[in-house]
Amino acid sequence: MRKLIFLLTAICLCSVIPIKASDILHQADSAYTADNFQEAAAAYQHVIKEEGTSAEILYNLGNCYYRMGELGKAILSYERALRLDPTFDDARNNLEFVNSKIADRAGERGTFMGNALDSVANSAKSNTWSWLAFAFFVITLTGVVAYIFSSQVAVRKTGFFGGIVAFIACLCFIFLAFRSASIAMADDVAIVTAPSTILSTSPREPKDRDQEAMLLHEGTRVQILDSVRSTSDSISTLWYDVQVDNAHRAWINAAAVEKI
Repeated sequence: MRKLIFLLTAICLCSVIPIKASDILHQADSAYTADNFQEAAAAYQHVIKEEGTSAEILYNLGNCYYRMGELGKAILSYERALRLDPTFDDARNNLEFVNSKIADRAGERGTFMGNALDSVANSAKSNTWSWLAFAFFVITLTGVVAYIFSSQVAVRKTGFFGGIVAFIACLCFIFLAFRSASIAMADDVAIVTAPSTILSTSPREPKDRDQEAMLLHEGTRVQILDSVRSTSDSISTLWYDVQVDNAHRAWINAAAVEKI
């Protein structure tokens, strides 16, 4: 009788006490090693939902999706991982590899100068740029102090010109910090996660060939410019006005994409 009571008590406690995130992560890693990618992906998603996310978890989730053949969701996961840690080289390498496997090849996006600045800003976290800005601000103050209070001409010259250079560098790092943070928090970029979708010339399902703009496949990156909710037959559908590249812009069903 005591053993039965003990067993029932243990079962009740197990149902009440939540499983630790570390245990679920261990289960996910074990499932991935055993090539059970669907189970591993479900476990990683559970950790993200209950405990929050990290670049490593999103990277592992992206690997699961790639092995499951879901290239769009794999790219989405890698992109999200790089939002959290733009210095995550493994995630960047895998993203480039999976992007080479998708069907669509978008044309040129943005401007040369804008893309170059984004590339530099994404080479480090916004916190890193902020600390560099602070360090060069301190150097600037040191140069000002040396110029004002030193009696030696060489020290004053060094403080003056060094302070100017340090101040310019400080402004550059502040700019990069804001640009890096802006990229990380942007909600206007999405990835096509549906196997394929037909874009329309207007925010509604195309009724004929003339209303079809283009066909996109999973993994394609789009920039959201506007959104409209359209109602047809009492069914409300959200549509995004998206730019695929500098030469292509159309409307896409919001259900076919996920924001990064």
